[in-house]
Amino acid sequence: MKTFLKILLTAFAVILLANVLPGVEVAGYFSAITVAIVIALLNMFVRPLLVFFTLPATMVTLGLFLFVINAIIILLADKLVDGFAVSGFFAALFFSILLSIFRSFLFSLLKEKHK
Repeated sequence: MKTFLKILLTAFAVILLANVLPGVEVAGYFSAITVAIVIALLNMFVRPLLVFFTLPATMVTLGLFLFVINAIIILLADKLVDGFAVSGFFAALFFSILLSIFRSFLFSLLKEKHK
């Protein structure tokens, strides 16, 4: 149930950012949900491989290269989902940074309070 809610919150963030940022377009709600699912799957399977193979660059840049990996994930989602379009690398980079911030904020609302 929590995973489904995270997918919906990510889709909400994708729609919100697509309306605000130039260079990012989403065709509709179904496309946003599809983008959220594809990003989750890419983060689960492709991102660890990219992080492993670019570990020296990530260490030299003190972790800033992870932003480039996130942009690559967004560009891959652009190629895989028909109703989602990103105009270029820098639009994907900015979109991925803002998406990470929004997801962190929205997912923090789901955390249960422990006594």
